[in-house]
Amino acid sequence: MISKRTEEITSFIAMDVLEKAHEMERRGIDVIHLAVGEPDFDTPECIKDAVCKALRDGHTHYTHSLGLIELREAICEHYHDTYKVSVHPDQVVISSGTSPAMLSLFSVLLDIGDQVIISDPHYACYPNFIRFVQGEPVTVPVYEEDGFQFRPSAIKEKITDRTKAIFINSPSNPTGNLLSESRMKAVAELSPYIISDEIYHGLVYEGKEHSILEFTEKAFVLNGFSKLYAMTGLRLGYLIAPEKFIRPIQKIQQNFFISANSIIQKAGIAALNEAGEDILRMKNTYNERRIYMIARLKELGFGITVEPTGAFYVFANAKHISNDSYQLAFDILEKAHVGVTPGIDFGANGEGYLRFSYANSIENISEGLRRLESYLGDRKK
Repeated sequence: MISKRTEEITSFIAMDVLEKAHEMERRGIDVIHLAVGEPDFDTPECIKDAVCKALRDGHTHYTHSLGLIELREAICEHYHDTYKVSVHPDQVVISSGTSPAMLSLFSVLLDIGDQVIISDPHYACYPNFIRFVQGEPVTVPVYEEDGFQFRPSAIKEKITDRTKAIFINSPSNPTGNLLSESRMKAVAELSPYIISDEIYHGLVYEGKEHSILEFTEKAFVLNGFSKLYAMTGLRLGYLIAPEKFIRPIQKIQQNFFISANSIIQKAGIAALNEAGEDILRMKNTYNERRIYMIARLKELGFGITVEPTGAFYVFANAKHISNDSYQLAFDILEKAHVGVTPGIDFGANGEGYLRFSYANSIENISEGLRRLESYLGDRKK
């Protein structure tokens, strides 16, 4: 028999769309990919050079279970330079991407029935991580007209004696919106702990992102190298945690993961210290795509009340087309050959929306939206 908790895991629909698109491509169909949040840029040369050098130099052995001290020190320096916060290297755990870090975090933080408050919509995988360790995700709806920001008053209504943490993600997946400084401060005062997914930090085009560590020390930060540094396949992330949680998390790491990839940890140091110009180039290109996609989607009739200013997503209201975003997304894929992600992937309050990713070339985005325009025209006939 398959375990109950595994049976209850829902699929990641964005990946279902991608895998269906790959099937179509194997049949010779040209598909434009606007569904998955993966940078289309090649990994910067300085990072690739660091990988090759680490391999040649023999850095192919286990590291400390918390990660290379040089990388942990570089992360602390990055947080000090960027957010003016002090983090000790002993508060940092290096992981093979942010997902293992998240699993370790919830394994240490939650007992059976403990609750974590998340927004709705939210990153599709958050509830599954929480439920897998027998915790309970508690959703708080966030709304388009409010830029999909948490309302602290709505969070207060959901806090119980089982609430262990509030989970924030700014810039957000799927919405691309930021949590304002004032709301982040208010949220920081509400819960025993705040968990902040900061994986899209650095990809902000208007305004400024803030780390939760600017407002409270009772916080866990999830971050990594996949998005900002175009290193998705290299699998490198990290967790910053209050000191008392480090030894328990370290035991999880030792038993289940041993250590993150030694070579890629060396690449992470190069990313932090040498990739600044590459990051600026990619960021400027993302912004050009963002501006273009928002304008074009509005032309096509999609609702975007508050324009997203971070990550590489536009969460567009498609309720005038259909209230079944799952059926709509797969119909667009089948008929227009464009991959988009249905809003229902991100929670009940995401129904009626479609998430568009601009992690693709401006030429492909233009062609994808041209196909979408034709598809919408055909629906009206």
